[in-house]
Amino acid sequence: MQAAGGVRSLAFDSKAKLHLANGEAIAPLTMAFETYGSLNSERSNAVLVCHGLNGDQFVASPNPVTGRPAWWPRIVGPGKPIDTNRFFVVCANVLGGAMGTTGPASTAQDGQPYGLRLPPIAISDMVRAQCMLVEALEVETLFLAIGAGFGGMQALQWASAYPNRVFACVTIASAARQSAHNIALMELGRQAIMADPDWRQGGYLAHGVRPQKGGAVARMAACIAGQPASRVRASFDQARALERFTFAPDSSAEGIERIDANSFLYVSRAIDAFDLAADFGGSLANAFTNSATRHGVFAFSSDWRYPPHDSRTIVRALMAAGAEASFVEIKTESGHDAYLGEEPAFEAALTGFVDSAAAARGLALQGGKS
Repeated sequence: MQAAGGVRSLAFDSKAKLHLANGEAIAPLTMAFETYGSLNSERSNAVLVCHGLNGDQFVASPNPVTGRPAWWPRIVGPGKPIDTNRFFVVCANVLGGAMGTTGPASTAQDGQPYGLRLPPIAISDMVRAQCMLVEALEVETLFLAIGAGFGGMQALQWASAYPNRVFACVTIASAARQSAHNIALMELGRQAIMADPDWRQGGYLAHGVRPQKGGAVARMAACIAGQPASRVRASFDQARALERFTFAPDSSAEGIERIDANSFLYVSRAIDAFDLAADFGGSLANAFTNSATRHGVFAFSSDWRYPPHDSRTIVRALMAAGAEASFVEIKTESGHDAYLGEEPAFEAALTGFVDSAAAARGLALQGGKS
C-alpha cells in the first residue's frame, strides 16, 4: 500500500497476474482507490462504487491531483443515500484509467510508458482487477455494487460474474450493451484525438506534449451526450441567433485538462465492446441465471444517451432469470447527467432501495436502528 501525490494505491507483485479476456496478462498491476467509512465486524457492509468515463476514485472527497471536488457528494457521504457512517465504501480508478491504476500512461517494465503497448482491455478485465483489490482489502462479499452509465456496466458485470459475492446491485442510466449512437459519439472522440498532431501515434508523453485539441473534442462529445435534448437544442438555437457556427453546452470545457488521451481510447473502446449477453448465447437473461443478487435499476426520462428502454431491457432479462429486480424511471429534464445533480425523487428512491437491501442483509438502518 502506498500513497503518492495524494493518490492511494495498492501494487500487486508480478506473481499476481491479471489475466485479460483476450488471453494476455498484465503484471505487475497497480490499483488506485479511495475508501470511506469502516468495515463492520462481520465485514458485510462493503459498497463498491464504479465510476463513469470522466470520473475517478474520488467519489466523496476532493481530487488531490486536479483539485476538483468530489463527483458524487449528494449520494456518498455521512447521512447520504450511501451513508459512510453505515457502509465501507470503496471506489477504484478503473483499469486503463489515468488516476493511478495501471493504464497507458503507467510505466512498463522497460521504464517507459506503456502507451499503445498496453494490451486491449475489456470491462470484464476492469471488474477482475477490482475483484483483486476487494480481496486484498479482505472483503469476501460486497453488500452493494453501484454505478451510473459506464459504472453501471461494471456493476452489472460484477453481478453476472460474481453472483454469490454481490448482495445487491444498482444500475443507473446504463445498458447491458452499448448502442450504435453511443459508439458513433465515442468514435468521433477517438478520431479527434488521433487526428491531433500532438498525439504522436500515442507517444505524446515521450515528447512532453498532449493532444489537448483532440481531447477537447472528445470531451465535448461526451458532455453533449450527457445533456438533455432540450438543452442541446436551446444551445444550438442560441448560437444560431448569434450567427455562430458552433455551440457549446455550459459544461463542455469542464475537465478537458485532465483527460489522458490514450486512456480515453482504451476505456471508450472497452465500453463500446461491452455486450453482457454475448458470452451467454446472446441471451441477457442467461447472464443472471440462478443469481440471488437484488437489483435496483434506475433511469431518467430525458436521458438520450442511455434512454429508459435500455434499463427496461435489463429489468426484463432479470425477471426472466428469476432475479429480484425493481425499476424506477425518474421524470426529469436533466438528461443523463441527472444522477450527478439534485434529483430528490432519485435520491429518495435510491435510499429506499439501499435501506431495504440493508434490512435484508441484517445491517443497521439510518440512526443505528436495526
